[in-house]
Amino acid sequence: MNVVLWIIAGLLAAAFLAAGAMKALQPKEKLIASGMGWAADFSDGQVKLIGLVEVLGAIGLILPAVLDIAPVLVPLAATGLAITMAGAILVHVRRKENQAVLPSLVLLVLAAVVAWGRFGPYSF
Repeated sequence: MNVVLWIIAGLLAAAFLAAGAMKALQPKEKLIASGMGWAADFSDGQVKLIGLVEVLGAIGLILPAVLDIAPVLVPLAATGLAITMAGAILVHVRRKENQAVLPSLVLLVLAAVVAWGRFGPYSF
C-alpha cells in the first residue's frame, strides 16, 4: 500500500503543480478564455492565491517525505488539497458547471486517500 500511496501522491503532485502554476502564472482573462469560467467570479489575486495553494500542496505531497524533514506535512498537504477540491466542487455546482465536478471529485478522493494513509496505517 505504501507504493500505491506514493504513486497517488506523485500523480496528485504533478496534476496540482501543473494546474496551480497555470493559475498562478497566466492572466485571469487567459484562464477564462481557455474554459475556466469560474475565474470570472474571483479577483486576480484570489486566482493567483488558489494557484499558489495548489503549487504548495503539490510540493508538500512529495518533498517532506523525500527529504525526511517534517514528513507530517504530507498528510496535511493532502488534507489541504482535499479541502481545496471541496471548494472547487462547490464553485462548479453553484455555476452549474457539471462537467467540471467529476475531475474535482476524483482529485478530492485521491487526496483524501493519501491523507488517510499517511495519517494512519502507512505514516512515515
